[in-house]
Amino acid sequence: MMYFSLSWRNLWRNKKRTVIAAGSVFFAVLLAVVMRSGQNGSYAYMIDSSAKLFTGYLQIQGEGYWENRSLDKSIVVSRPQQERISAVPHVTGLSARLEAYSLVSYETNTKVAQIIGIDPAAENEMTGLKKRLTEGIYLSPDSGGALIARGLADVLKIRVGEDLVIYGQGYRGQMAAAKVPVVGIVKLPFPEMNNGLVYLALPKAQAVFSADGRITSLAVMVDGIRYLKSVTHAVRRALGNEYTVMTWDRMLPDLVQSIELDNASGMIMIIILYIVIAFGVFGTVMMMTSERGKEFGILISVGMRRTKLILVTTLETIFISLLGVAAGILAGIPVLSYLHSHPLHMTGDAARAFEAIGVEPIMNFSIDPRIFFYQAVVVLAIALATALYPVLFISRLEPAKALHG
Repeated sequence: MMYFSLSWRNLWRNKKRTVIAAGSVFFAVLLAVVMRSGQNGSYAYMIDSSAKLFTGYLQIQGEGYWENRSLDKSIVVSRPQQERISAVPHVTGLSARLEAYSLVSYETNTKVAQIIGIDPAAENEMTGLKKRLTEGIYLSPDSGGALIARGLADVLKIRVGEDLVIYGQGYRGQMAAAKVPVVGIVKLPFPEMNNGLVYLALPKAQAVFSADGRITSLAVMVDGIRYLKSVTHAVRRALGNEYTVMTWDRMLPDLVQSIELDNASGMIMIIILYIVIAFGVFGTVMMMTSERGKEFGILISVGMRRTKLILVTTLETIFISLLGVAAGILAGIPVLSYLHSHPLHMTGDAARAFEAIGVEPIMNFSIDPRIFFYQAVVVLAIALATALYPVLFISRLEPAKALHG
C-alpha cells in the first residue's frame, strides 16, 4: 500500500504533466470508441434494414427457387406450419409473399415491374410499408387494388383511382392478365425499388397468377442477428427437408462483401489510430521519465532499490492509463448515446454508395457495451506497454551522470 500511495502522490506533484499524459489516453479511447461504434452500428443497421426491406433474416423457399425465381418453384406453407415457426424463440414476425415479374401498363406506357403479393398487415409490421404511403389508402387483406411505387407511377403517368394493366405468365405457364385499380402510391427508399414495384394483396396476386394458396417465400424476422443461427436450426427442424431455408447472407452476397471490405478498411484505420496513440502516449511517458532523471538519480543514491523505483513508476503509468481510460469511457457514453438516437443522414457520394448496396444512406452508431470494453482494453494495453521505457531508463541509469545532468 505504501507504493500505491507514493505513486498516486507522485502523479499530482506535477498536475500539468499528469493531465497531459491522461489526456492523451482519454482522446485515444474516445476516438477509438466512436470510430468502432460507427462501423459496428452501420453494419447492424445495414443488415437489419436490408432484412426488413428485402428478404427477412431468413426465408423459407422451394427447392431451386432462388436460382431461377420461377413461380413453378412456389410452395404451400400451411397455417399449422407457420404457427410452429412463429413459436420458435426469437422469431418476431412472418411475411408470406408471392413474387413475379410482369409487364405493367397504363394507356400507351408500358414497363416491366416486379409484382409482389403480400399479407398487408404482416408486411407492414416487417417493413413499415404503410408509413411510406404518399397518396391513397393502404391495402386491406381482401383488397382487389394495387399499391404502386412512386417512380413507376411517374413513368406510367398513372394516378390513384386509375386502372393498371398487368400482363405476364402465371403458375405452370398459365396466362396472367388483370386490370386492377391503383388504390395507393408508396415512396420507396431506393431508385431500383421505387421504379419497379407493384404490391397486391396476397389473395389477389394468387388469383392473377393462378397460384391459389401458393407463395414463393415466407420471410422470417428475428429480434437480433445473434439469434439467427439457433432460429435457423429450429426452423429447419420444424419444417423438415421439404423446404429450403436461406439466411440473409446467402441472399444478399453483395451486402456481405461490402461489409467485409469496409470492415477490413476500418480495421486498417483503427490500427493506424492505435499506432498514432502508441507514439503519442510513448512520447508523453518518455518526456515524463526524462525530466525526472535527476530525481531518480537522487533516490538511487540514497539507497532506494531500482526494482522498487521501477514498481513505483510502473504504478504511476497504470494510474495515468486508468484515469485516461475511465474518462474516455465516461465521455464516450453520452456521445454515443446521442449519436445512436440521432443517426447521421448521408448525402452526395456517400449516400450513393449506401444506395448501391440497397441500404438507406444513414450512418448509425452502436451502443454495445463490448465496444467500450474492447477499445478500452486495447488502449490500456498500449499505454501499459509504454511503461517498458521507464523500466529500461531506470535500470540503465547512472546516478552520478543523472545528478550532473
